[in-house]
Amino acid sequence: MDVALLALIVLWLALITYTVLGGADFGAGVLGIFTGRNAERQHEFINHALGPVWEANHVWLIFLVVGLFTLFPKGFAILCVALFFPLLLALLGIVLRGAAFIFRYYAPDTSSLFANVWWKVFNIASALTPFFLGASAAAVASGHLLDPSGKPNAANVSPWLSPFAIIIGLMGIALCTALAAVYLTVEAKDAQDAFLCESYRKKALIAGAVTAVLGLLGLLLSPIYAPGLWRGMLGHGIPLVIVSMLLGLLTAALLWLKQYRLSRLAVIVATAFLLSAWGFSQYPYLVPPALTVSAAANEPNVIKVVLISVLIGLIILLPSLYYLYSIFKLPYPAPGRVTQPEGHRKSDGA
Repeated sequence: MDVALLALIVLWLALITYTVLGGADFGAGVLGIFTGRNAERQHEFINHALGPVWEANHVWLIFLVVGLFTLFPKGFAILCVALFFPLLLALLGIVLRGAAFIFRYYAPDTSSLFANVWWKVFNIASALTPFFLGASAAAVASGHLLDPSGKPNAANVSPWLSPFAIIIGLMGIALCTALAAVYLTVEAKDAQDAFLCESYRKKALIAGAVTAVLGLLGLLLSPIYAPGLWRGMLGHGIPLVIVSMLLGLLTAALLWLKQYRLSRLAVIVATAFLLSAWGFSQYPYLVPPALTVSAAANEPNVIKVVLISVLIGLIILLPSLYYLYSIFKLPYPAPGRVTQPEGHRKSDGA
């Protein structure tokens, strides 16, 4: 196999991993906007779910940035210049979200004005990042990222502010929200909290439906705003698109039947196929229509060394992450933090 293609596959797997893990963290923040009844209970539940893992999930984003810089330096340079403003706004969302989570989580009084302001910042920042990352992805896929001279220009904002990019940005928010809601149904089920479980089940179904509608709108707009992506999808990406749609329907059916663990697996696989459909439809371009994967790649010897280093790093990293997820994500509710809402008894194992 071409080492450049192998390097791209590795980065794409990291992108999928960041989406299904870090994306769910952003979605949890968006869900905080739609709490309704028992808002404080739901805030505490989201805090408990995110507490041990939200920082660790960003390791995949760091891996993506460093990997793109090392493996595809030409592509990295073009993307960082052309997408300077949306990526800056996405980074701002990450920073504000992290700061807001900490300030709110450790506030002496979680019902105070101080805590509520930071909770709002957390919610807004959680939507900001997936929107601009989605809009950036749409700008790349559009084939209009570079100006007529073929050079990146940060002042060229039309690719990431087009109707197509806005729809994909909103779809990014909806997808992250759906992921978070599905995950939280499993955690609420494990906590034997029927109220929260049903609440997140309904939100997962709604967010999934919104994701599907926005995805359909994106497909309808792609022949106009991303013709290269449309042709690539019809040429060799359509099977993955169909599979991702079917998996989305399967996720909804499993949620309807209250098969929460199976629905979690289904939504993860559906997201993987959705992102893979984008990659297959855009291939062989890294930045269409000017820069192919092979033209953007570093020297083959450099790529081989990096891939070997990645393999060694994963051998160290994956057991550590497994330990983090399995040991530190204790059952909810945490002792002494919250009480069950009225009408629900605290389980013996909590």
